Order: sequence, then C-alpha cells, then structure tokens
Amino acid sequence: MSSQLSVTIDPHVHSEGSYDGHEPVELLLAQASDIGLDGIVVTDHDTIRESLRAAELASEYGLVGIPGVEVSTAAGHLLAIGVTERPEPHRPLDETVAEIREEGGVAVVPHPFQRTRHGVRRGRITDCDAIEVYNAWIFTGYRNRRARQFAARNDYPGVAASDAHSAKYIGRAYTELTIEASSKRDLDSETIVAALADGDADVYGRRQPLHRSVQHYARGAGRKVGHGVAASLASLTRL
Repeated sequence: MSSQLSVTIDPHVHSEGSYDGHEPVELLLAQASDIGLDGIVVTDHDTIRESLRAAELASEYGLVGIPGVEVSTAAGHLLAIGVTERPEPHRPLDETVAEIREEGGVAVVPHPFQRTRHGVRRGRITDCDAIEVYNAWIFTGYRNRRARQFAARNDYPGVAASDAHSAKYIGRAYTELTIEASSKRDLDSETIVAALADGDADVYGRRQPLHRSVQHYARGAGRKVGHGVAASLASLTRL
C-alpha cells in the first residue's frame, strides 16, 4: 500500500569533478546520509562524469541516485536534473531545456538574474521546469526574494539548494518533495524528476556566512579563469 512520503534532496551540489569543487563524491554522499537527506544531485559545471558515478554509488549510502549537470547555455547556467548525458554547452536556453526534457530530465534555472554567477536574466527565462528560489550562497536575502517572486508571478515551481562546493555545506538549503510511494526504498531518479516537474515542493534553507560567500566567489572566479586558460592552451597544443 502506498502513502505520501516526505523526501528531502539537495539538487545543486559540486564535486571535485567541477572546476570550482573540492571533494570526491564519496564524501558528499556520506555527508548527505549523515545529515538525513534522501538524495543529492551532483551538478558539476559542464561535466557529468562524477555525477553519474555518484548516482551509481548513492544506494550504498542509503540515498536515491539522481544524476545531473550544471550546463552553460548561451543565456546562462542551467541545471539539468535526471539526465545521463550532458547537454552540449553554449547553445540557446530554449534548445537546451528541450533537450533536457527529451532526455527525461527537468531544467532548473539556478541563481537567476545574478550576472556575476552567470545567472539567466529575467527577460531570457521564457521556459523551464523550475526556478531555484533559495540558493544558500547568496550574499543577502534580496536575490532569493527576487527569484521567489519571479517564480510565483510566472507560475514556475521553486526549489532550494545549497550550491555546496564542499561536503560540510551540503543541506544548508534543500527541497522537500511529497511523493506517493510504499517506501523510500522504491524511490528512483525518475520518481524524483516527476515530483520536481509537478512542483509539489517546499523549500528550506539558511545562507552561508558572508565571509564564506565572499571567499567562495573569489576562488570560483579564479578557478574559472585558470580553467579557461588551461583549456585554451590544450586546444593550441592540438593544432
């Protein structure tokens, strides 16, 4: 007999597979299990390898395995949750959203309107499955409030996420889903994706300390520059 279950996930987490991540997926999964989450989505920047590995290992930690990736579109960053292949980066936002849906996933706009973090601008969001209305790395509550108001006005479901780049920050924000199932052992990625698409979710969270947010932004910017230089040099050596 099925019943309504409360399922908690952190849908925006980075591993060492991302240019700005720090730790292996095993540590992230262990932390998520220790603090009582039911699952996390490893969403590294433009690479899905470690997320696929995390999804395979998740059951060993008592978690639901949910793959994903944070893909760079022509309009800004986009979370592809529930996909097993990375969408091609730098394509138009609407095309990327369509591809994610074709792959059985949901397209979530993270940290919207934040140009310094490659957030999609207000006027460019014409279609998606959900908006990240609470991101734990926001400097002040203003950005989260703007995202929440935009989602409400445009009838987009909202999600909350830690955007953690190390294990200790996992779960500072999370999304709680209400899912019809006989037990949590029956949950899988498809069930979570369907619940996210339905929009039956509650959001919870608290922001990172200000000094940690500043350090995070500074380090992330530096790593991105270094990553871009390394990629350019690698392409030149292949010429």
